[in-house]
Amino acid sequence: MSPPEQPRRFFIDRSLGRVAVPKLLREAGWDLITLAEHYGVPQDETIEDTRWIEDSAKLGWAILMKDKRIRYRQAEIDAVIGHRARCFVVTRGDLTSAAYAERFITNQQPIFAASATPGPFIFAVHADRLERLYPPHH
Repeated sequence: MSPPEQPRRFFIDRSLGRVAVPKLLREAGWDLITLAEHYGVPQDETIEDTRWIEDSAKLGWAILMKDKRIRYRQAEIDAVIGHRARCFVVTRGDLTSAAYAERFITNQQPIFAASATPGPFIFAVHADRLERLYPPHH
């Protein structure tokens, strides 16, 4: 079975930083754009989460981010649902840049496979697996 093709592009939220995580992912072969690259600096500091979720979803980019409370933020959830966004989130806030990048790279195949399917969805990215946060299993 051939590995799934990487989707066009991933969008990296500012929560993962502008430099280290994007650099490590690019070195591993990921095609991505950071919030700072897309909106420019210093505008990147003031873009609302709901806005970049909408913009990246409309452009067809899957989203990589860090947010331990994403499942409780109704405005962001509504944006994910409304714009059929595809999100992969590390729910820990205490890791190094290298550890964040490693989580995405370790889960690269399931992330690429999931991101090739239609949204909306949110997956938590754990050290060794993905966990679907939204929509919940019934």
